[in-house]
Amino acid sequence: MTGLLVVTAVPAEAEAVRAGLPDADMVVVPVGVGPAVAGAATARLLALAEAAGRPYQGVVSAGVAGGFAGAVAVGGTVLGTRSVAADLGAESPAGFIPVDELGMPPELLGGGVAIAADPDLLATLQSNLPEATVGAVLTVSTVTGTARSTEELRRRHPDAVAEAMEGYGVGVAAAHAGLPFVELRTVSNPIGPRDRDAWRMREALAALTTAAAALA
Repeated sequence: MTGLLVVTAVPAEAEAVRAGLPDADMVVVPVGVGPAVAGAATARLLALAEAAGRPYQGVVSAGVAGGFAGAVAVGGTVLGTRSVAADLGAESPAGFIPVDELGMPPELLGGGVAIAADPDLLATLQSNLPEATVGAVLTVSTVTGTARSTEELRRRHPDAVAEAMEGYGVGVAAAHAGLPFVELRTVSNPIGPRDRDAWRMREALAALTTAAAALA
């Protein structure tokens, strides 16, 4: 049996995680950007490990995220209570309709529009990262870039503290494999009007290295 599978979007995030991991029994893999490629790649990694007789014990979606102002500061660490497919649904004259309210059978939703973190894994990370902000992490295919869309996300998901692009896809893969899952993020920028110059990627990656040590 192998330890945790830690998946990131890009190599820089994977390198930051590896720098903080004291346990060589963990596998860290950059799988790509967005929920579709992240979910597909994670599912393949889990299937290959199981077929080889070395299944993983759990899955972590890790990396950099945007944080909601007032919930978490730039450079802060976030632990996801659940990973939410925030833009999966339909538009209507009355506003956005989440996919689980469109009348589709639950079995077609891959575990629902939110994948809950494993309570034991989350509790362990909370114990090891007492300063981390805990709340929902939104998975989006289009990064939020206006004040209006930011407020709309806040209204629909009042427990959300951050947004990223892979967590829900990774969580679905873990759920289908019957494995514990959690999302770990560090914040590079506030969610809102897009200002690339305000991003603090170096600080977020350094925080990710520090936070990764908690995975032990």
